[in-house]
Parts: sequence; C-alpha cells; structure tokens
Amino acid sequence: MQHLLRGTLPYAVALLLVLSFSLLPAREGLSEVSDPAKRYYQLGVKAFQQKDYDSAAEALRKALEAQPQYAEALDLLGQVYLIGKKRPGEAIAAFKKAIEVDPNFIQAHVDLADAYASQGKTAEAEQVLKHVLQRSPRSTEALLALAKLYDGERADDKAIEAYRAVLAGKPDQQEALYYLAEIYDSRSDLPQARGLLKQLVKINPKHADAWYMLGHIAERESNFAEATNAYRQAVLAKPDLVDAHYNLSFIYRAQNAQEEAARELREVIRLRPEYAEAHMNLGVVLTGLAKLDEAEQAYQMSVSLKPNMTEARYNLGIFYELHRKDMLRALIQYRKYLDLGGKDERVARIVRQNR
Repeated sequence: MQHLLRGTLPYAVALLLVLSFSLLPAREGLSEVSDPAKRYYQLGVKAFQQKDYDSAAEALRKALEAQPQYAEALDLLGQVYLIGKKRPGEAIAAFKKAIEVDPNFIQAHVDLADAYASQGKTAEAEQVLKHVLQRSPRSTEALLALAKLYDGERADDKAIEAYRAVLAGKPDQQEALYYLAEIYDSRSDLPQARGLLKQLVKINPKHADAWYMLGHIAERESNFAEATNAYRQAVLAKPDLVDAHYNLSFIYRAQNAQEEAARELREVIRLRPEYAEAHMNLGVVLTGLAKLDEAEQAYQMSVSLKPNMTEARYNLGIFYELHRKDMLRALIQYRKYLDLGGKDERVARIVRQNR
C-alpha cells in the first residue's frame, strides 16, 4: 500500500506589519511646494519604487533643503530609513517631523505607528493610531492600521472590531475583508469566513489568495467540487500559486483523476523544483498510471532532495518490492526507513527476515 504525504502549506500571508509605499493623491497645500523641491521629491519616489534607497535618500534630502517643511518628503524619507536602510530611529524622527509640519497628514501617523510596531513597541503604535482616530474617527487608513496591529498581536476580538469598523465605512475594503476572513477561518467559523471571501471575490475576481482560502474551506467541508473550482480560479488569477496546484493534485487523486493529478504535481515541480514531497507524490501517481520509469525517477529525486523523509523511503521501498520485484533495493530503502524512525510492522518483519 502506498501513502501520499500531504504537506500543510500556509495559504495566507503571515500578518506581519509589512510596510509599503503608495503614492498619495495630491493633498491640500502641495501646490505651495517649490518646483525644485517637487522635482527632487519625484526623483525620490522613483528611486524608492526601484529600491535604490541611497539615491532616494539623496533626492529627498535635496527636496528638503529646498523646502524644509515638505511633509510628503519627510514621510517618504522615513520610509527610506525604515524599509531600505533599516534605521528605525531615524525613520521615527522623520515621521514625527512630518506630523509636526502637518498634523492632519494621516499617512504619516500610520507610518509612525508601523515604525513603532516594527520595533515591538505596540503600545506606542496603538497610542498613535488612537490619537488619529480621536481626531478622525472614520479614517480608513488609521482603522485598518489599528486592525492589523491587533491582528499581528493575535488580539482577535479587538482586530475583528477594528476590521468591522473599516468595513462599516468602506464595505469594499479588500484587505479588511481578507484579513477578517482569515481570523474567522482560524477560529473555524467557516460560514463567516466564506461569506467575507465571496464578497471579496465578487469585488475582485482575480484575488488569488481569497480564492485559495475558499478552496481550503470547501476542502475542510468535503465539498470537493467547490474546492476544485476555487483552486482553479486561484491559479487562473495567479498561475504560480504553488499551494493551489498542490492541493488540486490531491483532490484529483481522491477522484481517481490520475492524469490531472500528475499534471498539477508536474506544475508544482516546475515552479518549485526543490519540493521533495511533490516529487514523492508524483511518484505515487505515476506508479498508479503504470509509468514506472518516470515514477522511479520521481521517487529518486524526492530522496535525493530530502534523504531523511521517511515517507519517501517507505514509498520507494514499496515501489521496488511490488513493482520492480527487486527485494535487494527494497530492503535498502526499508532499512533506511526504519533507521529514520519508521514504525510499519510489515516492513520491520521483512527486514528481520532478511538479515
């Protein structure tokens, strides 16, 4: 009997406070910035987007020489220090200066909170965001940042309340829908999670992660037709989504659609050649299809990539014993399987009998 090993891969991005810069719409007062400062700022934006942080910092410093009270330049300089140069102290100073220049610059407050959170100073981050919300209770940016802060701290009840507040003001906010669904999924409240995700994919039919989570939920409920459709939508939206291809292979395998299972596993291997479990499972499927030469190659690759994987050693031993009728090579794999802690009584008996 052959066993499939199904790896449990993360289906959602871990909720760290990932900082990213997006160009803000023109804000009131920006027209008062001098032309030289604007030009240097735009150069800084371009360099930042290209991850050329040294050039970005130089351009922004020149913008601030031309216009010292340039809030947007100060905020972006803070992001350069935080993201590019890993100097959070200088980043915090830049964000604070931007806020001094323009206390209504909400993004600078959010960035300051993110900088505190990146240092593990969650109390300071929470204080900054709550201060913003006292002044602007409906600020989507601040509410979302607060929700993510709570989420990162695994304060689920607070995170749910904050995400719900975001959605009350902006029902189509995609991050709030997705991350709130993820919390409900982690709590096994699948109806709530599914409802939010269906709302999300209606807004954005190409949201691969939402489709993937819908597939995962459907699988847990043994609704394999719905899971198959969701995973297919996920890979249509993001063809290199390895986890969706991998999970599809198991659904096809369970439905005895071996060729489809092999196709998905080959795609996994094309995308991630080092994935030993995928090679092993491809060996299982190809054995079932009587493609023994290809199956042997797949098994051999799996143990080459991961020599201490007991399941691979077991399956390769079974392959040699039952399909190649080569007990000598089977015993080599069985002995390695037992050395690695394998507990199969039949294998142990065969090894004892062939000492």
